[in-house]
Formats: sequence, C-alpha cells, structure tokens
Amino acid sequence: MTEPSKVIHVRNVGQEISENDLLQLFQPFGVITKLVMLRAKNQALLQMQDIAAAVNAMQFYSNVQPSIRGRSVYVQFSSHQELTTVDQNAQGRGDEPNRILLVSIHHVLYPITVEVLHQVFSPHGIVEKIVTFQKSAGFQALIQYELTQTAISARNSLQGRNIYDGCCQLDIQFSNLDELQVSYNNERSRDFTNPNLPSEPKGKSPQQGYGDAGAMYPWQGSGPRGVGFPQMGNAAAIATAFPSGLPPGISGTNDRCTIIVSNVNPDRIDEDKLFNLFSIYGNIVRIKHLRNKPDHALVQMGDGFQAELAVHFLKGAMLFGQRLEVNYSKYPNINTGPETRDYSNSNLNRFNRNAAKNYRYCCSPTKMIHVSCLSQDVTEEEIVAHLEEHGPIVNTKLFEMNGKKQALILFDNEEQATEALVCQHATSLGGSIIRISFSQVQSI
Repeated sequence: MTEPSKVIHVRNVGQEISENDLLQLFQPFGVITKLVMLRAKNQALLQMQDIAAAVNAMQFYSNVQPSIRGRSVYVQFSSHQELTTVDQNAQGRGDEPNRILLVSIHHVLYPITVEVLHQVFSPHGIVEKIVTFQKSAGFQALIQYELTQTAISARNSLQGRNIYDGCCQLDIQFSNLDELQVSYNNERSRDFTNPNLPSEPKGKSPQQGYGDAGAMYPWQGSGPRGVGFPQMGNAAAIATAFPSGLPPGISGTNDRCTIIVSNVNPDRIDEDKLFNLFSIYGNIVRIKHLRNKPDHALVQMGDGFQAELAVHFLKGAMLFGQRLEVNYSKYPNINTGPETRDYSNSNLNRFNRNAAKNYRYCCSPTKMIHVSCLSQDVTEEEIVAHLEEHGPIVNTKLFEMNGKKQALILFDNEEQATEALVCQHATSLGGSIIRISFSQVQSI
C-alpha cells in the first residue's frame, strides 16, 4: 500500500464520468484543491487540502465500493505527494500573475450569478468587471480586478474554497487576457466601471468570445433575489443526501421558489391539505388559493431546490379524481394578505431538522405510505380504522425502529395513498400527532 498522501489516484474512470462526478464523490471528506483527468488512461488524480481528508476518504471507500453512474471506480493513495500539473485551457495561464482571474466552479448546486461572484471576490479588492459563461469544462467566470496584487490576494485566499457549504467549489487560475470586453450589464456579465451599459437584447447571448453564456440556466432572474444566499444552510444537507449526485431529472439550478398548482379539486382541497402534500419536498412559506380560479393555487417553497423537487415529483399526480398540473410560477413570491395562509413559522415544516434524511426520501407518490410518531400502545387495527376511508388497505406492517413505533400501509393505488397523506398527516391518533410520507419500499 502506498504511504498516505493528499493525492488520490482513481482508476476505471470511464468517458461518461465527469469532473463534477468525482468532486461529488470526495466532496464530503474535505476541500478538493486540484483535479486532473487522465482521459487516455481512464484515470484521474485528485488532491485534497490535507492528508487527514484524504485518509478519511480512503478509509470510507475501503468499506464501501465507490460507484459513479453505475460504474465501479477504484481508489488508492497516489505516489505523488503534491500535484503540480494544472489542467489549463485556452484562457488560463496557470501561475503567471495577472489582474484577471479565470474561475472554474465545480459541483454547482445553486445558480451562480454576477451578484454572487461580486460578493465573494470584492472583499479582496476593487472588482472592475465580471463575465460568466458555460464551457465543456463546466461553469466558469472571468473576474477583472483594478490591481494585479488584489487578484493575487484573492486567488491565494479563495482557491479551493466553497461558495456555499458543501458545493460550488472554486478553482482559480490567472487568465491570459489583458482586458475584459463587456457589452451588457445583467446577471451574467457586469462592468462595474460603466453602470450605464444596457441589459442584453432578448434572445442574444452576450460575450460570444468567452463562451456560451446564453444556455447556462433556464431561469431569468435579476437583482438580489437571484443570489440564492438564503440557500446556503441547505447546501450541506443536499450534498450529504446525494453524495453520488442529484436524482435523475433534478438539475439543482432552479432559482424560482413559487409554484402554481392547477386542476385541483376545489371542493375537496384547501391550504392545509396542499401544505401536507408539498411539505414532503421542502419547507412551506405561504400558500394562496386563487379565488378567481378556484382550481388554481400558489405554493411558495423555502428555496429553489425544494421547489424543483416538488415540481419534478408531483407533476401529473392524481388527487381527488383529478390530475395535478405543477409548474413554476411567474411570481417570485406570494404577498401576505387576507387570502394568503402563512406557514413560515409552522412547526410542521419537515426540513428544519434532519433535512438530509428528508431530501433522501423524496419521491413521487407511491401506493405505500410510512406513518411515524405513533404512540407506543397504538394497534394495527386503530391505524387501519384511521386511514381506510381513503381506500382499500391491501397490507400493513407495524414495527419499531430505534425504540419508536412506525407503520407501513399499502393501498390499492397511488391516488388513495396520496389522499390519505393529504388528509391525515399531522392528525391525532391515540393521543399522538402522526407524520405521514410516501415510502420507497415496494412491498411489505
């Protein structure tokens, strides 16, 4: 066995495996300062910030076989104690000082805008210009300082650090450009020395010379709301919940928190029932039924990632005989008012505690529901009697985990299980307020 090193050697790295995939595999163990892909050999070299982080990773993966996209990869300490090779591209020149920095951002779970980057880099000196763009290597940005010395200071301080807890890691080189050309001031490019520049014409991608900035994210935001710093606390929980990458279909880049739900049954649904359903995917801030459209409602989630989970998993779900349409709203938030129900301080919000566990259990509606927070003396018959009005119960299982009584209840179909959840979550059974969620278990 090679002696411990900050550098980890990864083998069997197929062409389908990206830099971000490897970063997600090792991110939970500490800061990653360098990553070199050896494509010709199907290998990679990855340098942790210190030997302790590398040792922790190696100890963990000695007991758990690491797998990426269904492919087993094999890890060992490298014979190198330090990586000197820099994966340079056409705009980076590595270690030759310059006032313009080329910044690559790995493991992007949240949208990175000009405002975010300015907040990160401006404490080190006067930032004159910022341009962001998307290339094959991932999300990148060019940061132009007034002085070369402040650029050097920023690189020394920020290299290898995360913008948010557990994600959005900075890899910084000096650029070979002498001056950034900025045509538009918007969330993707900004000339802070010329605030009078126009925003981009609709449909036109700015900074064609730097990269494809037009297809970065499917959302359009502006101003401080698009920054996403309120999501920082959730980033670590998300990284913990999905160490091998986000679920298929989840991008992690949505920044819209408000959802519009249509085709609801207005005679049988209210704000509390919508809360019970949507709170499976995140904390609920406010819910508003649209009185002029009784089959429509607005639901404001805690952040954009939680809203994306809800849209992804609930689109097309059946409830009270109707198929729900779930999409992002054009409104950034729901205003307070007499017709708005506020849940921001509700102790029924599920993601204030054990957020990583709750993210891990997010799924589309299933025929099986999981009932927890049961009283110790509750019987199977009492649970069935509490739930059977919503449909025939096919099977049940009452069990204990960590000294707490729980149950699995199998209905005939997903709609019946969904109805039971929205009607009976947070109701009293045997003197306890029960908690209901969908189970990913297929059979009892």
